[in-house]
Amino acid sequence: MPEINLLDTHPKVSRDYDQRLKEKTPEIIRMAKRFDKEFFDGDRKSGYGGYKYDGRWKSVVRRMKDYYKLPYNASILDIGCAKGFMLHDFKALMPDCVIAGIDVSRYAIDNAMPSVRDFLKVASAEKLPYSDKSFDLVISINSIHNLPVGGLKEALREIQRVCRGHSYITVDAWRNEKERENLYKWVLTAETMMHVDDWKILFNEVGYSGDYWWFIAD
Repeated sequence: MPEINLLDTHPKVSRDYDQRLKEKTPEIIRMAKRFDKEFFDGDRKSGYGGYKYDGRWKSVVRRMKDYYKLPYNASILDIGCAKGFMLHDFKALMPDCVIAGIDVSRYAIDNAMPSVRDFLKVASAEKLPYSDKSFDLVISINSIHNLPVGGLKEALREIQRVCRGHSYITVDAWRNEKERENLYKWVLTAETMMHVDDWKILFNEVGYSGDYWWFIAD
């Protein structure tokens, strides 16, 4: 169960934590947690501020393909796929791969990239609509921490169930008090956040044996 950063080629984003804290009202949080147009394509203070494809995942999916030695026809599931950008890049890199994605956001699925829209479903990670051992790689980037801890544990068990090969997740975490403070200033949607050591304890508790990394507000 290695701790590994497979997102190290992803562009680093500059964040003003104090400004976010000033803007983060209860209404903004409620708006963000609807995961609709305001979250993806509204103002930056309520989410992404415009969630558009720019190719930034290309290097990440290539790194994952190489790291996991995925076959040309690998089956890949993205949990929290949003508009399907990562799956689009997997399909471009590996045309014969089999892709699937789920997201709780009807808006994101309805506005997904046309190249992958038919492979995406509105669903929750707590109950994945797939058979046991369906996928060679299951990915969830900054998604399952939006569930309360009970639901998150179910999501991890579901990842184990549908995976026949590898899995990779990233979750909100901290290593020191400054990172904890920054994280609580920044996040809008996460329900479960904890120290990296506590995450590892939770992984062991539920039997999650895949790989993982952290979203750190440093």
